[in-house]
Amino acid sequence: MMTNLFSIFEPSSSFNFPLNWTSTLLGLIFLPFLYWASPSRWSLLWSKLIMILHTEFKALLLPSHKGTTVIFISLFSLIVFNNFLGLLPYVFTSSSHLVMTLSLSLPLWFTMMIYGWLNHSKHMFAHLVPQGTPPALMPFMVLIETISNIIRPGTLAVRLAANMIAGHLLLTLLSSTAPSLGMSLLYILILSTILLLMLESAVAIIQSYVFAVLSLFYTSKIN
Repeated sequence: MMTNLFSIFEPSSSFNFPLNWTSTLLGLIFLPFLYWASPSRWSLLWSKLIMILHTEFKALLLPSHKGTTVIFISLFSLIVFNNFLGLLPYVFTSSSHLVMTLSLSLPLWFTMMIYGWLNHSKHMFAHLVPQGTPPALMPFMVLIETISNIIRPGTLAVRLAANMIAGHLLLTLLSSTAPSLGMSLLYILILSTILLLMLESAVAIIQSYVFAVLSLFYTSKIN
């Protein structure tokens, strides 16, 4: 039972080739030509959202890093794009796999660490020992801060993947019980599924925003 339940998250296909990963770019097919050719309501709405994100991210960044908001807006766009695609029937959810989430968080964290240690070594060492720490606790604080710094990309990746896979498992469990229910319970199940889909839509946006904001917050600590 558990093997069949989790088999929906397997990145494989009948062609023995991981074609499911092409779902990451599948949404580009859904965008009409007019989205690129001329302004529309959807493009204006997306531009408005980007400007709001730019304002919020700029307030969290240091003055010397203002231009990097483009990176985090693109990161947010990619994640929210894939999260919503995963809610469509028979579409592979790539953002529920650690392969993709780690591919987003690990290079970003690694680049920030290289930049910080090469250009701001004193500040990076200062972050290892919080201000006001007693001398006797300094070795332990350095160890704790080092471990917490190392596991940051892992926590980012696991948070996104776990939240996305949890909702999909609930939807799968609810849909698997439908054939054995009566008509009265079936109406309740349909209503519950619709409410859960609305919740998953909110989670798709929130988790994308959390991933981008936490990545940005870690960036602000390298200077």
